[in-house]
Amino acid sequence: MVSAAEMETLNLAREDLPPPRGRELTARMKPFLGTPINAVITLACMWLIFRLATGAWGWLVTRAVLEGGPQACKVGSGACWPFLAAKLRFMIFGFYPYDEHWRPAFAVILFLGAMIVSMIPRFWSRRLLWLWLAVPVICGVLMYGGVFGLPVVSTTNWGGLPLSFMLSSVGLAFGFPLGVVLALARSSKLPAIQVIAIVFIEVVRGVPLVSILFMASVMLPLFMPDGLTVDKLLRAQIAIIIFAGAYIAETVRGGLQAVSKGQHEAAAALGLGYWLSMRKIILPQALKIVIPPLVNIFIGFFQDTTLVTIIGLLDFLDTVRGSLRDPNWQGIAVIEGYVFAALVYALFSYGMGSYSRFLERRLKTDHDRSPAT
Repeated sequence: MVSAAEMETLNLAREDLPPPRGRELTARMKPFLGTPINAVITLACMWLIFRLATGAWGWLVTRAVLEGGPQACKVGSGACWPFLAAKLRFMIFGFYPYDEHWRPAFAVILFLGAMIVSMIPRFWSRRLLWLWLAVPVICGVLMYGGVFGLPVVSTTNWGGLPLSFMLSSVGLAFGFPLGVVLALARSSKLPAIQVIAIVFIEVVRGVPLVSILFMASVMLPLFMPDGLTVDKLLRAQIAIIIFAGAYIAETVRGGLQAVSKGQHEAAAALGLGYWLSMRKIILPQALKIVIPPLVNIFIGFFQDTTLVTIIGLLDFLDTVRGSLRDPNWQGIAVIEGYVFAALVYALFSYGMGSYSRFLERRLKTDHDRSPAT
């Protein structure tokens, strides 16, 4: 007979022994693979990603046509890089005069510089308002010309990436304060202001952007006095600002409702008026809450600038389509053109998403932390 003390000693010794090799491997892989069904799904996804990656690498690199013209691309079975080399400037700048491409390029650099400065917290001040009032004017003068010896380039020749970038940037830069004002008006206790804000927001949000662009381009001139015309690009820009403002207003209003009532009571207890309490206490908290949905709106509007083609403006995606309609390249590099456009949109969208995550981390505060006892 084995005594109880001997049995306990044997059990302790068995626990000190290393697990079998198969169990040890399973234990290590379980956090990554989970249950057997999850393991099968994971391995199948990994295999699919591997096949897609190898196929993309072969099409982009190993089988790609690096030199030649349309005939070489017809014979090849990979990506046609000569198409991008031949049509890159048209896809980016559209019908803007070839010798003046430096002007829209410099305008885009100015816009990017203004955006980068606006994203750095140390530069957050009222001076940014003057920056965003000056940059669109400078870029407009630079692209239109007529001064400082620059030849005039009509807005009908503006197109490509600079047009898409400026329409979305200016639209959101001016649509954001409009949306904040509309959100405050809709949350107001004054019935007249509240009704006006509600009607404006619901009417604008109730129709698609295409309809507003069509109204701004076709219907608005019918109500203008004889001899008075408004540039088509300006009409499209105003339509985008109005549309963006309505959507931003509802998002900001959701943030205002998410701020606890105690914050309003605390501001009133401090003797702060409505505007001071909103500017110092309520609005900063509300905007911090709605950063993710606001970024979704920004990304969506950057991509929705492709709709301006309905009123005859050539945005970036439409210049890509125009390149594909070239008789010399027609039917040869369709995938390459759309892949290039997708990469450009994905790059800007990823940048905006990354910046929103940076803002969330920087502005994150823990209001639920209880004091140590």
